[in-house]
Amino acid sequence: MRELDQEKAIHLLNSIMEFELAGVVRYTHYSLMVTGPNRIPIVNFFKLQATESLTHAQQVGEIITGLEGHPSQKIATIEETYKHNVKDILEETLNHEKKALSMYKQLLDVVEDASIYLEEFVRTMIGTEEAHTIEIKKMLRDFS
Repeated sequence: MRELDQEKAIHLLNSIMEFELAGVVRYTHYSLMVTGPNRIPIVNFFKLQATESLTHAQQVGEIITGLEGHPSQKIATIEETYKHNVKDILEETLNHEKKALSMYKQLLDVVEDASIYLEEFVRTMIGTEEAHTIEIKKMLRDFS
């Protein structure tokens, strides 16, 4: 095992926490903007995504404080495209999930072989983000 670069891990964890908190706002906004005949299940999907993003931010924050770090109170920048049809919202969601996946993979590079706990946590998060990506791609299929 190699030694964990705590400073780098905390920095990446804070970036992830800010991104997950931005996801709470993003997905809440999307849930409010969806219209059309399939509104109800899509709104429920986005509400669940918002709740999950908050849970992820809280989990990451607990790890940050466990590493003797200080959790950020910021949220990542959220671009407002003012495009609110379901296809556009799902495409933005896919991009958000891909970015989250990339961030967790960066963190994996830092924690791999340095902390089994952190490595397992990050691998679980990567699996979750990959599953979201697959689900969103399925949702987008009918729009192609």
